[in-house]
Amino acid sequence: MKSTDILTQSLLFIPDISGFTHFVQTTEKQHSEHVIAELLEVLISANTQNMRLAEVEGDALFFYKENHIPSQEKLLAQVETMYTAFYSHLKMMETNRICPCQACATAPNLELKIVLHCGELQFLTVQGNRKPFGEMVIEAHRLLKNSVGSDNYVLISRKLADKIGLQATYESMLFSFGEGQDTYDGRQLPYLFAVIDVSKLKLLGFEPPEMVVTNRPPDFVMEWSIKTDGYEVFEMLTNYRFRHLWVDGVEEFLFNENEVTRGGTEHVCVINGKHFNFSTVIKEAPVNQLVYGELTSDPPPVHKLYQFYIIEPIDENQCVLRVEQFWKTKTLLQKLLMATIGKKQLTQGLKSSIDKLQRVMEDKNFQMTQL
Repeated sequence: MKSTDILTQSLLFIPDISGFTHFVQTTEKQHSEHVIAELLEVLISANTQNMRLAEVEGDALFFYKENHIPSQEKLLAQVETMYTAFYSHLKMMETNRICPCQACATAPNLELKIVLHCGELQFLTVQGNRKPFGEMVIEAHRLLKNSVGSDNYVLISRKLADKIGLQATYESMLFSFGEGQDTYDGRQLPYLFAVIDVSKLKLLGFEPPEMVVTNRPPDFVMEWSIKTDGYEVFEMLTNYRFRHLWVDGVEEFLFNENEVTRGGTEHVCVINGKHFNFSTVIKEAPVNQLVYGELTSDPPPVHKLYQFYIIEPIDENQCVLRVEQFWKTKTLLQKLLMATIGKKQLTQGLKSSIDKLQRVMEDKNFQMTQL
């Protein structure tokens, strides 16, 4: 470890997801971790000022811009961009949600605070990694613990505000600054802050999932009684990390391992070297049912194949799983092939997989949390 003697005027920028500790402690651990990871990725992608990421600090990101402080206009635009990206993603999560777990249900309650500071930085080089440290870094992190009466705000240290010419009287459609200060280790640190009104953000659009209306009987339906909790069965079906445990004939599953499955989520099954693309679709269901649906246009001889897994929990130790398939054909040849050999092939493979799923779920030694 060594430190440099170079001191520079630099920007410190820390977005911090509010409510993270309570969120993780009171919700399903795996899904809460995925939700936070997604949101951190969104914030990193919203970095328009080419700031360097020094550290991912659990629920926060520590950015800095060495030897340069952007203008007031650029910094406020950067703050607005991050809030817009963050809340746009939360809105997408809420709208496209299929998972009933508490982590996915309460994710829209998360908030964001951003702290900005500036000063002279020192750097440590540890195993080839150059990291900022020093008094200004300590001050920036202490400013995260303040007396602002909100968990959704931007806080700009008085030192940085003076540097960029930001006045406490500044007002815009999004920002209305006030003054505050707190004492840390006997030393006062003044700042400006603005509580962010999410309703004033111009949220980004997103692709809604396909809403399927099934106004005819399914082409195939089969039912199983499974002696385990229905919510665990739903997790087994929707978490692609578990697919290899019960789906027969697939060599590989390709999917985003850091994303919770929701409407519009895509995954790929590799069978005999061929890639079959699936996307998650949604259909309305009674409140006592859990429904997961998939659409693929790849397997011949169908044009489109919709497959719905419908779970009806009985109690904590039993549920009923019904699988429905709907297929569409475009040509007479496709229709004939489905009537002769296609239906048999599709349904045999499905029955074999669900039988295996039933055995896995009823295995008393199987623990999903260990995977």
